[in-house]
Amino acid sequence: MFGAFRPSAIAHGGLLWKNPFRMSNTRKANVRKRLRAVDSVIAAVAESGVKCKALDEALALPKESEMLAREKYTVFSRAAAGYRKSIHKVPKFTKLTNRTSPPGF
Repeated sequence: MFGAFRPSAIAHGGLLWKNPFRMSNTRKANVRKRLRAVDSVIAAVAESGVKCKALDEALALPKESEMLAREKYTVFSRAAAGYRKSIHKVPKFTKLTNRTSPPGF
């Protein structure tokens, strides 16, 4: 058990995913950058003259500059205490469209 192939401490148990409690300033800046990039794509498609239901829904969403910090960095979650969950705890949060929460949350 004490040779070159002994099990590591992680294999014995402990934290596997080390998510920080709070989002760092760098992560928040990257979230804002991604939101602005999506806003610019939506605006470019709208200027091109394309008409579709998905574009209408995307244009109805608030822009990054219009969003509250709570909406930028957290998402609605029924299971979480306070019904809000930090966005860095959500898998693939960049692929979700969670710019608006249910009324009252």
